[in-house]
Order: sequence, then structure tokens, then C-alpha cells
Amino acid sequence: MSVDDRENAGSEFRNSPTGPWVAPPRVPDRVYRAPPRPSQPPLRQPMRRHWLWRYAVFFLIVLGVLIRAYRDMSHPEAWAYWKDQYLSPSLSAQRIASVDIDGTGKRRTALVVSGKIGPAAATWLHQKLDETQLAAGDVVVLSSPGGDLGQAIIMGEIIRARGLATAVGVADASGDIRPAYCASACVVIFAGGKPRYGVKGSMLGVHRFVTTTPVHDPVAEAQRVAGEVLGYMTKMGVSSTVVEAMSQTRDVRWLGNQEALAMNLITDPVRTP
Repeated sequence: MSVDDRENAGSEFRNSPTGPWVAPPRVPDRVYRAPPRPSQPPLRQPMRRHWLWRYAVFFLIVLGVLIRAYRDMSHPEAWAYWKDQYLSPSLSAQRIASVDIDGTGKRRTALVVSGKIGPAAATWLHQKLDETQLAAGDVVVLSSPGGDLGQAIIMGEIIRARGLATAVGVADASGDIRPAYCASACVVIFAGGKPRYGVKGSMLGVHRFVTTTPVHDPVAEAQRVAGEVLGYMTKMGVSSTVVEAMSQTRDVRWLGNQEALAMNLITDPVRTP
């Protein structure tokens, strides 16, 4: 290689084999690129954990409710209450818009209640009175063989608190009252009315109340029940002689109209329907 060639070796021009000097192909300048940022952690993982916690808490709450419901429903009385409240109420009711309960020609609204007094009867009656919107002075007409004494006491208290009257009988859609019977715990409900109308041919039956569940001391339990009934009847203005009549027999004793009047169980004279 000649001196010129060596001098020109580092030059930006080169000798073309077929012609004059030409410039070598230009290498484009390197484009600057910022260094890659560190990859962000995926967001799905925290969200997934968040939803897993929600599911876990929800599952624990549901499990706790189911366990508590199982414990409650494992008791026969709890199942009886639930059945009477939601599945098949033992009582039925009919609203009569206009009845002449005392024979004076004064018409008033009546709720005709019939059936056995179940373990949820008080709640049922409260709801029915709200639905039918009975006002003070309206009448609850009863026809029942009895049932739960505790529920009957509460029902009587509800009737008294609302200022409702009571009568024993059944009624048709036209408002005509026909005789019926009210026995055992039904008499306790009847005592809650103010006034308490008598219907000729209707009967009130009383007997000694006994507990159906096993107790440690049956005698003490009987005394407790008798005291509870006596206190309730006294509060409602009924003579204590009705409790004496109850304690005399375990079988139903049917009270005559005059006897019920003497006990102040019936407060208004018996009328012919």
C-alpha cells in the first residue's frame, strides 16, 4: 500500500474500485432510549386477596347464623314457635266490618278469632290487629278450646292495652253473632276485654292449668301458675272466685251465664243473638 493509501485509510472517503473517491455509507446516529423502568408488580394479586378475605368473612357469618339456627331449632318449643308463626298458624281470623254485639243497634268492627292458641299466638294477634286497624271500642270475638297459657296472658294484655271489647261466639259476613265456646286459656284472653259481652248460648269453660313440660317440683310449678293467673285476673277486674273454680278440677267446668256474671267475668248482660 502506498503512502497516500495509508494516509487516506483513516479518511472519511474511500477509493471506489470503479471510479473516484466516494463517501462511505453513513451510519445513523444511535437513538437514545431511556433505560427500561422496573416492571410494576401486578395489581391482581392484592385485589384477589381482598376478595378472598371478603368471601371468608361472609362464609364465617353465614356459618355462625346456621349454627345458631340449628341450636335454636333443635329445641322442640323453638320449632313449634317457628311453625306456628310462619308455616301453619293455629289460629285464624276474619274481619267483620259491622256487627251489633250488644243489641243496641250500634255497629262496630270485629275481629273473629278461632282455633287453638299456639306458641306464637300473641305475635299473630298483634299483627292481625295492626292489619285490621281495630280501634278502641271494637270487638274481638273468640272461639277456642284453649292452648298456651303464657301466650293467652300476653294476648289479653294486648287486647286491654288497645281498649278492645271481647265476646264469645262466631260471626258470618253479615255480622250476625252465633253462640260458640271458649275454654281453658281462651277464658284468659276473654278476660282482657273491656267490656266483656255475653252471648246467649255461648259457654265459658275453666279448669286447672298444668304444665306439659317436665319440672323439678310440680307442686311449686302449679302454685306459681295459679299465682300468675290470679294476679292477671285481678288486674283485669275479674273476681278471684274464677281462679278457685279453675283449681277445683282438671276437667273443663262450664260456667253458667249467671255464674260468669257473678264472677265479673262477663260485664255486660247476656243478650239473645
